Amino acid sequence: MPQKHVALSLFWRTFFLLGVLLLGGVFAWVQTFRALEFEPRAVQAAEQIASLVNLTRAALGEADTINRVTLVKTMSNQESVRVLPREPGDQWQPFESDRFSRAIATALRSRLGPDTLVARSVNGAGGLWVGFSIAKDGYWLQADPTRLQPVTPGTWALWVGIAILATLIGSAAVARLINQPLRDLSFAASRIGDGEYESRLDENTLTSEIRQVNMGFNRMARELAKVEEDRAVMLAGISHDLRTPLARLRLETEMSVEDEEAKRNMALDIDQLDAIIDKFMDYARPGDVKLMPVHLSGVVDREMAAFRDTSQIQITSRVAIDTKVLADDTELGRVLANLFENARRYGLSTDTGIAEVVVSYARTGPWVIVSVRDHGPGVPEEKLGHLTTPFFRGDAARTAATGAGLGLAIVDKALHRMGGSLELANADDGGLIARIRLKKAP
Repeated sequence: MPQKHVALSLFWRTFFLLGVLLLGGVFAWVQTFRALEFEPRAVQAAEQIASLVNLTRAALGEADTINRVTLVKTMSNQESVRVLPREPGDQWQPFESDRFSRAIATALRSRLGPDTLVARSVNGAGGLWVGFSIAKDGYWLQADPTRLQPVTPGTWALWVGIAILATLIGSAAVARLINQPLRDLSFAASRIGDGEYESRLDENTLTSEIRQVNMGFNRMARELAKVEEDRAVMLAGISHDLRTPLARLRLETEMSVEDEEAKRNMALDIDQLDAIIDKFMDYARPGDVKLMPVHLSGVVDREMAAFRDTSQIQITSRVAIDTKVLADDTELGRVLANLFENARRYGLSTDTGIAEVVVSYARTGPWVIVSVRDHGPGVPEEKLGHLTTPFFRGDAARTAATGAGLGLAIVDKALHRMGGSLELANADDGGLIARIRLKKAP
């Protein structure tokens, strides 16, 4: 089975790629900062503690026994530093527990001497304890442990989270700025595809490449509008110029041809030419229509009345009288007339030789779907997608066809002008179904 590919818009693709790139950069910088911050912070903390120990050692070394007690109390009250005598029975635990604490202990011993003791608790009291000696007397100095704390994971997480949020917001803004010209171009191209040539893109944008694309697109739109206008004028002129000699031919036929059968056949040929001209004019009709609420059943009944010959076609309507759609009354009538005519020509039942047509409807959300179904032979599946192509005929071998090959192309174009769509399919039990999708009127 063929694999289905998930369609990803250009905005989300750009956003994803920018996000991955910037997030990778954020995490790389975080790891770099942590690595660069680790050793200097440990050395700085060790230097502060070592300076504090040296000052304490110098102060206690110069004081006599009585003044030492006063000095120790003053330091404990004002500087949050405790100095206690070190006893042989003191119970202490080494300070080294992780990479950061090992770096601090190593730096302290290098500053204060190899016999320096560094502990994280003494006799059950936690903190940073540094053991040093003055002459033969040993002391413990307890420093403020907050001076030695590295940047906590919570702090890192907070700043990383802020960086990620800023990265995502920035990626979205950059992706929007990058894709906005493409969105405008896509929207303008879709309007041209619908036959609206008034779209104009900004030709004063600062980006030179986008400016050149916009200028080229606007030039193309102007040329297409001119081509469309010239085509409409040309077809209108053809219609006018052809119908005058056709009228003369009909008059000459009525007056000069004596053979009644020949006269009738010539009149039919003239009528066929006139009908073909009408089809050309319908297909070249301008694209602007005014949508308004239209009673669907009324339009169906009106167009049904035009097909009075029940020996060729019989139409049954199952459309409720209260069904309204947003459409142009004339355009919708032209759509139904072409579908009925197509069924009359190609949807003849194999049993009766009559085109039996059923018109039904269904409401689906904001849409009304009108189905026009015949009970003819249907169309080969490989040709269904080509039936709305101008001048395409489902039966290439039918040389006696009297149409212009524009009927379903006119239906498809008219429905697009009204914001609807056409779907063609073969019925399970035979026949062709044309489904018209129109917006439901409020």
